[in-house]
Amino acid sequence: MSKTASKGSKGKSNEEVFAGFQTLRNEQRQLANKISELEMDLNEHKIVIETLQAVEPKRKCFRMIGGVLVERTVADVLPELEGNRERLPRAIQALNEQLARKGQEINDYIEKHDIRVQRGGPTDEPAEESANTKSNVLVASG
Repeated sequence: MSKTASKGSKGKSNEEVFAGFQTLRNEQRQLANKISELEMDLNEHKIVIETLQAVEPKRKCFRMIGGVLVERTVADVLPELEGNRERLPRAIQALNEQLARKGQEINDYIEKHDIRVQRGGPTDEPAEESANTKSNVLVASG
């Protein structure tokens, strides 16, 4: 009866713990992908700004806005691009902070649910040692 009571008080099954872990990891990957995307945008903004600064302000140029190509002048587009270039590092910094918090949240989740992450093949632990320890094991493929 004590086994059932302890299992019931545990709260989550191994599948639920694994699903929660996977959800946290997916959120972490999405944040990392967004940071990478914004860093590429920042680099593109710098290149375009450098190019447009050498061009006459009355010259027409085209800008993609939400999938629509819009005709403008360099004088109209350059201040907008410079404003974006100034805001992008703050956005990247905020996402980096969120990524760090998400990493800590994952570490806390791993500790709370006693998850051991195994990468690659099986470990060299003796079978009797692994039978005595009670923990969740997550095997991640490379």
